[in-house]
Amino acid sequence: MAAPTESFSRNFWSHTAEAPPDTPPLLGAHRSDVTVIGGGYTGLSTALHLAKNGVNVRVLEAKQVGFGASGRNNGQVIPAYSRHNPDDIERIFGKDAGRNLNAWVASSADLVFDLIRQYDIHCEAAQNGWLQPAHRPSRMKGVKKKQASWEATGQPTRLLTGEETIQLTGSPIYCHGGWVLERGGHIQPLGYARGLARAAIVEGAKVHGASPAISVNRVEGYWRVETSAGYIDSDNLVFATNGYTEALWPKLRQTIVPFRTFHAATSPITDNIARSILPENHGFSDTRQALWAFRKDFGNRLITTAAPIVPLGAEGKINASTKARLLKVFPQIGDIEIEHIWQGWIAMTPERLPRLHELARGVFAGMGYSGRGIAMATAMGKSIADRISGASLDTIGPLPVPIKVLPMHDVISPLSRAMIGVYRWKDNRD
Repeated sequence: MAAPTESFSRNFWSHTAEAPPDTPPLLGAHRSDVTVIGGGYTGLSTALHLAKNGVNVRVLEAKQVGFGASGRNNGQVIPAYSRHNPDDIERIFGKDAGRNLNAWVASSADLVFDLIRQYDIHCEAAQNGWLQPAHRPSRMKGVKKKQASWEATGQPTRLLTGEETIQLTGSPIYCHGGWVLERGGHIQPLGYARGLARAAIVEGAKVHGASPAISVNRVEGYWRVETSAGYIDSDNLVFATNGYTEALWPKLRQTIVPFRTFHAATSPITDNIARSILPENHGFSDTRQALWAFRKDFGNRLITTAAPIVPLGAEGKINASTKARLLKVFPQIGDIEIEHIWQGWIAMTPERLPRLHELARGVFAGMGYSGRGIAMATAMGKSIADRISGASLDTIGPLPVPIKVLPMHDVISPLSRAMIGVYRWKDNRD
């Protein structure tokens, strides 16, 4: 069963992003070198990097560009894994492949901000670094290990004292220390998605909105993707649907767990208070597994995450719990209103690592960013474009992996939220 969607107008970012580019529906029969299914970061980055090299590429988006997680996330650009350290990756994949993947992740945020500058994408971009403060003294051991491991790869990082962490976060509860990844930052995520689409169109790509793919078949030597009003025949096909993946390709949907995420935006805070919160305009996620993440937007709103165990009817609870969490982290804000609560779907993998698939000759998929989608999905799009253009496997970063169906997928997916309770228990006791 496909992941359900909800009203996009409730998404806060839809109120502050620039207007979307013109993306007319696909009508009639077409021929292209590459067809991309999905108009999020992966698909748009793929199209942009192909089009700038003269490749004839068309994108099919079921709704509008950025409709999925690309236009609904927290906006933090984090060039690091959600679970692993670089030395873990070298042990898992071997030294050479591990180093290539680590370098790919390390450079992923730079790629995002380079594209923003190159194409003048208006998305409130700030590459001031990403913080991870320790929420308990016991978590500093892991923080030190993570910082040292990334520093050993050449990533610019800093270990922070408790006093420095309080100063940079503006929160008295993060008094144990933390670390900062200097290449990280944050953006207006829907504005970035729309800017990528606009850049791809400028380079010559054709982007079609309101054009859901309804079938994929091999026809006369081409991959034919049909919509309700037309079709495209192409030599190459890219699935870039991530948490919104449906059953167009056998078993692809069963390789990931779609996970519903919730975010909230406050009313604007005063300039005086804003200067005391994240004074150097970082974004941060602390060391909780049941994630606490915070940043400011350019309108002095606080943007944060929420993780209800039961998502149905959760918005009333989220309003109260978010206010309580914000007041605990930033007591200086006093009483504050939550103006927007929205949700979307990300794609998790059991190992929390991104996946590149070569599903058949000329058929690719990139997915499973597990909460690191802005940087990794943008980089994945470039890697897929490079692979289609003939790049060797040792130059593109992630190595293709075979499809690995999750046992009892349709049971695991709805039960995955139960792990939030386990994570909360661990976060308060280790």
